[in-house]
Amino acid sequence: MFDFFLAAARPSVWGILLVVIILIGVAAKVFAGRGAVKVAMCQIFILDGDRQGNFIRIENAIAEAKSNGAGLICFPEATMLGWLNPDAHKRACTIPGPDSDQLCALAKKYTTFLCAGLEETQTGRLYNSAILIDDQGRVLLKYRQKNIPEHLMSPPYTPGSDSDIGTVNTKFGKIGLLICADTHSESILDRMAALKPNLLLVPYGYAEQEANWPQHSREFHQIVINAAKRTGATVVGTNLVGQIIKGPWAGRIYGGQSIAVDKTGKIFGIAKDRDRNIKLVFITTAR
Repeated sequence: MFDFFLAAARPSVWGILLVVIILIGVAAKVFAGRGAVKVAMCQIFILDGDRQGNFIRIENAIAEAKSNGAGLICFPEATMLGWLNPDAHKRACTIPGPDSDQLCALAKKYTTFLCAGLEETQTGRLYNSAILIDDQGRVLLKYRQKNIPEHLMSPPYTPGSDSDIGTVNTKFGKIGLLICADTHSESILDRMAALKPNLLLVPYGYAEQEANWPQHSREFHQIVINAAKRTGATVVGTNLVGQIIKGPWAGRIYGGQSIAVDKTGKIFGIAKDRDRNIKLVFITTAR
């Protein structure tokens, strides 16, 4: 009699076990996807003043990164007109404006998050800015560089303010933006750290004399490592390739070697030296 009841109960036991296994699998997928994203560091050539050509190179990079599964695509500093290009005083756009609108349209077209550096003009002032756009083409966050190397362009970019340092909550976690020289400033890094970002995106324009590459990458990478440790965030630093053609730094080379570093300072992705590269890395941003 006992064997009869055991046999009758066995299908229900197995059924319950099957349901439990299915639920565990579903939960694993949900939590695995939370705060996880494939990020593309789009290390591309930006030609000073070639706005239309730069847009073409940007879209080509987005298409390549998206085809390889990227959900967040990052670009370097001053992608529209080139860093330290004095012509930007007359040619830069407002944000929102034509340049940012085109980037938003690309984010929506390819259904991906975008981060890019671009010059911004407002009330006669030029800012070195960066924006984060979601996959519906909406600007989620705008940042204006605060730590400006004023002697490299005349007149220089206008510095941003402390209030520009911010973060935004996304499906990938809390994301913050800084730009290049900001990561050399301990006070800026500490202000960002207080906001507790999971992920810090930094467009770079790291340049040096030709003879000093690739050795100069060690300084660049150490700056990014320090930024990650000081802010407690994973940092994605996207550099460009090419050459500065105007101002006191004319002739200096952008050395590439974009880098991704976790919050402990461990490097988990480096792009090519002085060459175009769409480098993909997988990031889990949960704290």
